Amino acid sequence: MLDGLPQGALLALAGFLGLLIGSFLNVVIYRLPKMMDQQWVAECAELSGQTAPDTQQLSLLSPRSRCSACGHAIAWHENIPVVSYLFLRGKCSSCGTSIGWRYPAVEVTTALLFTFCVWRWGSTSTALAWCSFSAALLALALIDWDTTLLPDDITLPLLWAGLVIAALELNPGLKLHDALWGTAFGYLALWAVYWSFKLVTGKEGMGYGDFKLFAALGAWFGWTALVPIILMASVIGAVVGIAMKFTSGLREGGYIPFGPFLAGAGFTAMVFGPQSILKFVGL
Repeated sequence: MLDGLPQGALLALAGFLGLLIGSFLNVVIYRLPKMMDQQWVAECAELSGQTAPDTQQLSLLSPRSRCSACGHAIAWHENIPVVSYLFLRGKCSSCGTSIGWRYPAVEVTTALLFTFCVWRWGSTSTALAWCSFSAALLALALIDWDTTLLPDDITLPLLWAGLVIAALELNPGLKLHDALWGTAFGYLALWAVYWSFKLVTGKEGMGYGDFKLFAALGAWFGWTALVPIILMASVIGAVVGIAMKFTSGLREGGYIPFGPFLAGAGFTAMVFGPQSILKFVGL
């Protein structure tokens, strides 16, 4: 049905869908870690034989979004992607508290990613698959940056989706066996780094979520892309880390999560191809 649309209209539709999905991603990025906290508290209380605190249970759909400062329930016309932010001049309509610029930034970024996917792969199942990949990877990057968590609720479906899409031959140029080896090598590579670092220093240099995210990238790009992706992630991480150190932007303990840099390398591989990364780093 969409094949008959002019390319301009198709790209505009992709961008509009990206804005809507980006608005939902803002909810996921904010609420999913809090939902995980609630689950952990409830499980700890159950194991200790205590009663879990009586708090309002969060989900991705309820309760309605509210201003974190005054509790004002956000009306539908205040929740239109980008438009509402501009109309409200970046402030709550009730108390005037500033609304973070990242909300419209996530919406616009998702729109651009969706537009790119449709421009590159057309109105195909492959484009839909890469749009889904983009949305999941963006959410993971920002959740990890905020909380140092990479939720299994996103990493594992992303991993399995990569394998299924390879099996269905919806990922051009990627064979299922390459995706399978990419998944295995991706996980084991960072697992080995983790334990080597821990044995030498006694500290944990990364989390298990990083293993799963790298395995997911291996499922989407194949085992031959793992070296370019980890090189790009390391370069981006080193540059950002040095910049944050000189600007005193490092967190307590002097650490930064690795997931956002893996995600950045994943986006680079999607847009330019894994081999272009090797040329970028001079190999």
